[in-house]
Amino acid sequence: MIRYVIGKLGEAIVAVWGVVTIVFFVTRLLGDPAALLLPVGASAEQLDAFRAALGLDQPLWQQYLSFLAQAVQGDFGQSFVFNRPAITVVLERMPATITLAVTAMVFGVLIGGGAGAIAATQRGKFAEFAVMTLALLGQATPVFWLGIMLILFFAVDLGWLPTGGYGSLAHLVLPAFTLAVFVSASIARLLRSSLLDSMKEDYVRTAQAKGLPPGQVFVWHALRNALIPVVTMVGILSGELLGGSVVTETVFAWPGVGRLIVQAIESKDFPVVQAGVAVIATVYVSINFLVDLLYGVLDPRIRRKGQ
Repeated sequence: MIRYVIGKLGEAIVAVWGVVTIVFFVTRLLGDPAALLLPVGASAEQLDAFRAALGLDQPLWQQYLSFLAQAVQGDFGQSFVFNRPAITVVLERMPATITLAVTAMVFGVLIGGGAGAIAATQRGKFAEFAVMTLALLGQATPVFWLGIMLILFFAVDLGWLPTGGYGSLAHLVLPAFTLAVFVSASIARLLRSSLLDSMKEDYVRTAQAKGLPPGQVFVWHALRNALIPVVTMVGILSGELLGGSVVTETVFAWPGVGRLIVQAIESKDFPVVQAGVAVIATVYVSINFLVDLLYGVLDPRIRRKGQ
């Protein structure tokens, strides 16, 4: 088990390093922040002095090494726009992202889990067809389109909910539901498939042959083992949601990390972009690391394979 944990931890560290490295070099392709932040008509001397103050006059490799040395300590530099530590600016937006992600995940798991169980137990009936059709539509519908349609119907036409913003439960409903649609659709399809496979296993047939109640067989034998791949799916989706749902936060003007990164890219605020992506990568990789460990506990075959 120790070798398994060390191996997964090493993979997580390499993944985070790879992401922040790519982002560092990609942000350098966005353009010169000095030309954007200084007044129009600034002299060449002013531009050079501004770049020197930010360390942008150094060779790229030197900037990269300095960036890594500081990033390990959680220091991503000062935001060009906010004139505050970039990591502080990012962490201030995390509560909004966490609120949205957790709400969407809770609704997604409840709806998707129930729908998947219904589809599996109603094999060949209309209920299964309806659930799978809705799940397929939920996965195929673009998030931005769904968000806009919900705004037009519930906020503009009916006036029941605000079009966007942050600060109350009413502001949370539409963006959380938008994200929950995809989450519930993904979980419903996976759980149905996993349950159908699980109900064909010998241990389920043995339990049925012993005369156990159908509900007990379903919950303690079929469902329990079918949840292993679903746990992985929930972990992956949780990492994506907590990492910042950029499109949803932008559509609903939700002040989370995803929207902050979009604004930072537009203003060429390198430190905030780098800090935001580093936080997203760390959260995503950390959650998947924990899921890998849980998966190894639930299924010893995976742990032995990792060793």
